[in-house]
Amino acid sequence: MAMNIGWIGLGTMGRPMVRRLLEQNHHVTVYNRTIERSTELVDLGATAVRTPLELISESDCIFIMVSDDQAVQDIFSGPDGLPEGELSGKVFVNMSTVSPGINRSLAEIVTEKGATLIDAPVSGSVMQAEQGQLVILGGGDKKVFDEIGPVFDILGKMSIYVGPSGSGNELKLIINSLLAIFTQGFAEAVLVTESKGIGLDKFLTLLNNSALSNIFLKAKGDILTSGNYNAAFALKHLAKDLDLAKQENILKDMGNLALQEFQSAAVHYGDQDVIAVKKSLDEHTPS
Repeated sequence: MAMNIGWIGLGTMGRPMVRRLLEQNHHVTVYNRTIERSTELVDLGATAVRTPLELISESDCIFIMVSDDQAVQDIFSGPDGLPEGELSGKVFVNMSTVSPGINRSLAEIVTEKGATLIDAPVSGSVMQAEQGQLVILGGGDKKVFDEIGPVFDILGKMSIYVGPSGSGNELKLIINSLLAIFTQGFAEAVLVTESKGIGLDKFLTLLNNSALSNIFLKAKGDILTSGNYNAAFALKHLAKDLDLAKQENILKDMGNLALQEFQSAAVHYGDQDVIAVKKSLDEHTPS
């Protein structure tokens, strides 16, 4: 059954997710700070608006997919912010990877206005968004989470209810902390392999046929082989997630080391893919 969906945030993840909703004949109203990003989606049938407030009257369920806490705060603030509209009965689904605390505070704000907000960050990057293979992690009202299930089924291969408000983001930060440790370890292994004069192709062939083989390693190995570091997951965003994880007391010894490395790498390689951490490691590795 078609829904009136609002979507805020048309970055590298938001656009392919909206395309999937449009393909299933949902009516989608979109907002992005840079309205030009909505052109392609409008051509596919979406309606674009210029403020978050305009989006409210057109939508029953509003999805949010933006970069950080400040971006979320901005769409809930000011005269054109979401709370200025009639929110009674609306459902907000925050799919952004942000602090658990901001989800809890915003859930309280919209609850006072008769609406509901759940957190539903995703595990996966652009390719999974395009293919509807994301994993969705839910926090908040379980009944509402289950009701949104048919939409989650379009966007992902699995949706898991984690617990109370903020729980989805807590688990996402744990997963991304592990991802950072794993990425740094992979990058270090590649550097050592190269220093021993062993070809990258041989190392990757062995790795991809070993017990360690997985989709992530294959994708990052392809980036290293091609030299094309266009971001599937931008390094600066992983550095941001690690900082949030530290604030939530999620990081331990290896996680704190990864935080230092990714923050350092983000200075020069923040817009590139996370595996660009190899470039940073290479620069301060003794020859």
